[in-house]
Amino acid sequence: MATTDAVFSATQTKVKQPIRGSKFKGSGLRSNPNRLTVTMKTLDRHIAISFLRSFLVIFITLVALFSLLELMSQLDDVGKGNYQVKDVILFIGLTLPRRMLELMPIGTLLGSVVALGLLADHNELLAMQAGGMSVRRICWSVFASGTILILLTGLLAEIVVPPLDQLARKKRALAISGTGFTLTKQGFWARLNTTYIHVGKTHSGGGATDLDIFETDGNGRLEVYTHAREANIQDNNQWVLRAITRKTFTDHGITTTHMASLNLDSFLSSDQVEVLEIPADSLSSSDLYRYAGALRESGQNADRYMLALWRKLSVPLTTGAMVLLSLPFIFGFSRSVTAGKRIMMGSFVGIVLYFGDQVIVHLGLLLSLSPMITAMTPVILISGIAIWKLRQVV
Repeated sequence: MATTDAVFSATQTKVKQPIRGSKFKGSGLRSNPNRLTVTMKTLDRHIAISFLRSFLVIFITLVALFSLLELMSQLDDVGKGNYQVKDVILFIGLTLPRRMLELMPIGTLLGSVVALGLLADHNELLAMQAGGMSVRRICWSVFASGTILILLTGLLAEIVVPPLDQLARKKRALAISGTGFTLTKQGFWARLNTTYIHVGKTHSGGGATDLDIFETDGNGRLEVYTHAREANIQDNNQWVLRAITRKTFTDHGITTTHMASLNLDSFLSSDQVEVLEIPADSLSSSDLYRYAGALRESGQNADRYMLALWRKLSVPLTTGAMVLLSLPFIFGFSRSVTAGKRIMMGSFVGIVLYFGDQVIVHLGLLLSLSPMITAMTPVILISGIAIWKLRQVV
């Protein structure tokens, strides 16, 4: 309040206009350009501090709440295999950056609405406008502060989240499934007595592709090598392999046979495979791009991985769009609307946007839409609505 009180003293003018579209120019500051520049920078800093402070309070609360929900969910798996409470705590800690990334857009929206709402309730925004700071300049100050969160979001998505999330899921999978498994980015290795099995890629719903089976004798020498293009997992833990190429190694040479199908008994259930699978959105952008390219070269559908790639790239843009969307909540309403009402409306809009985003993603996969269009549609819609509303008040 000290900053804005100084502006009131400098202008020595009482203003009765609402926040919406105020055009008042403070003569006391306008007559001294150098003083005006210093005052504008001070107000910019005051807006940035208010915005980031409110964001941190909202963000920490959301992260703590969703971490508690994740903790309760993970405790249901305690006792499966070697999965213990200490493993749950480690998993919650390692996946904390992922929850931070997921909550960054909604936290940005609510943080901005709270900060500007409190400034409006305390008549500080009105004081800034009385001192010659236009609505456009205030909006620009908020968005400039939001660039810090946009950069932080990009850092989390590309550098911090992928390795920690993969490590968390690998440790959880190994604890639940027991020893004898080694996870890779797209599949896993398993050992059954003297047989070693590599699953190139698992799919939700009980399927896998690119399987290699190495059967050795007691001395570790390879006896039979089997490659299967795909496999379906049955309810009795039986894997039905298809498009088989089998090579048998003997003292007389190598014998190659081709089969349409082959049964692999007592291996893994579909639930166990789901635990071992690392989700596509846990991979980095470079890994997603390379793997999607490999799938396309082999004639397989890569939409799932391309969608994960575009969604990862769109998260910083969504955060920036949320900053824009928060501004009409302040300048598009009368000053009689309290900060509490603005927060409630912002929360409702945030929830609607979250579920709307999920609907768009599932529709995109169901209708085989372009992954880029599917991922960017929410960003375009949010930005379009925000700019349209801002043009009415700025």
